[in-house]
Amino acid sequence: MTIPITIFFWIVCVVPILLLLILMVFFQWGASKAAPFTLLLTCVVSLVVFKANLTVLISELLKASWSSLGIIYVILAAILLYEIGTKAAAFDVLNHLFQRLAPNELIRIFMIGLSFASFLQGITGFGVPVLIVAPLLLTMGVAPLYAVIIPLLGHSWAGTFGTLALGWQVLLSQTGIVDPTLIRHTAIYASLLLFLLTSLFNLIIAFLYGKKKAVKKVFPALMVVSLVQGVGQLIISLIIPELAVVIPSILSLIALIFLSKTPWYREPWRIKNSKIMIRISDDFPFLAKTDMTTKQALLPYFVMFFLSLIVLLVTPLKKILSSVQFGPSFSQTETGYGVINQAVESYAPLTPFTHVGTFLLITSLFTYWYYRKKKRLKTTCLSELVKKALKKTISPGLAILSLLCISRVMVGTGQTFVLAQGIAMVLKERYIFISPFIGLLGSFITGSNMTSNILFGEFQLHASDYIGLKNSLILGAQTAGGGIGTSIAPGNIILGTTTAGILGSEGRVLIKLIPYTLLAAALFGLALYLDFKFL
Repeated sequence: MTIPITIFFWIVCVVPILLLLILMVFFQWGASKAAPFTLLLTCVVSLVVFKANLTVLISELLKASWSSLGIIYVILAAILLYEIGTKAAAFDVLNHLFQRLAPNELIRIFMIGLSFASFLQGITGFGVPVLIVAPLLLTMGVAPLYAVIIPLLGHSWAGTFGTLALGWQVLLSQTGIVDPTLIRHTAIYASLLLFLLTSLFNLIIAFLYGKKKAVKKVFPALMVVSLVQGVGQLIISLIIPELAVVIPSILSLIALIFLSKTPWYREPWRIKNSKIMIRISDDFPFLAKTDMTTKQALLPYFVMFFLSLIVLLVTPLKKILSSVQFGPSFSQTETGYGVINQAVESYAPLTPFTHVGTFLLITSLFTYWYYRKKKRLKTTCLSELVKKALKKTISPGLAILSLLCISRVMVGTGQTFVLAQGIAMVLKERYIFISPFIGLLGSFITGSNMTSNILFGEFQLHASDYIGLKNSLILGAQTAGGGIGTSIAPGNIILGTTTAGILGSEGRVLIKLIPYTLLAAALFGLALYLDFKFL
């Protein structure tokens, strides 16, 4: 690779990212409009400045198109489950349940937006927590914009060990580290940073709800939830990484239920003028009666939970089901600057029987059948629900496709390498402060912690060797920073705006979230720098 690592090339690499942010934040373009426009500029930059040819571009665009199919599959299945639940009034029943469990309104928000969203991240990921939780928060009266913001903040700590530790496993395989001590130390650093992240974002959610008054009221609950999630992940990640999010999420929900029985939180409480709530009246919301039982409303989540655990944790079954996979082949390509994209026989192979989308689809179909059997869906046929889900999938699907194309073109032409390498060359040992921002950048561009680790995991390892920093420190910063980035990834945001009914408002969400994510990344960098200097 002979790309010049100069200020000019570095600025050119930044331009597409800045354009995407400017269009979404300042011009208020939705992701489905801003991403294709940014993709066009990225392709032009790749051809003119980075000496890519049409073969390189077409290859990378086809790779992105293939990768997008799996994500769109997840979106479609999740929206179908949402449509079934809406028609059966299951969300109203769940709102009844959470209101009985927690008379304190902010505690209910924590139950849904933190614990339940993190639980979903633990077994599914791919933006599903935001997509499913946003309408639940809407049902309890949270304003649409904040119904998207809350789960984005609430589930971000679970990115590394979520989806049964997929992002963590990818980091290990991508970097090739096998030393048990290094792996253990990396897990510890990552978990400690994510403990800081969940504590900070939990505090921010409380502050958004009612500023100092709300923080003071729920501070004991904040401490308990943060400790259960953060310390729980730290301990379990060293024993069973696959359950390092699932178990703490369940325990945090149990802790909130228990706290709701104490004198602190057993009485109804809310802030009437909370800016994140839509108040129809000054009274506590009245929920209409329904014949559906709580168990019936919770059925989809039980099915998804046990189906995921059985398939993914029973090794012989997982091995059999994973053997069925397929993916397209791609020939080797090379840019004029010698950026080589190796030939692959099966690119990003899809394993349909262990795919999150399949779990969601099976759950949706089973739920539909069960609700029809119990007469909870009397007039709606499945084809109508599928049509609605397909219609709602088109716009976010286009955005996801465009965002992945931007990511693949930048990777395939060496632009992401120039971005990271330029930072490392200039900062030297101060790079440790910036390392979480690299992970954040990766998940912002690609939409997930897993792909951020694929994109920058090996680079961060080499950078730490080059500068003389602890590998565990930098790799922990990489994957924890990737967790922060999932909260502002346009692909995740658009899933929430889809089910919250505010599609096209992704820029408004970004405006609210960017300051918090930058603060979190800066705190990560400061903590790591102090560790490097004094410990």
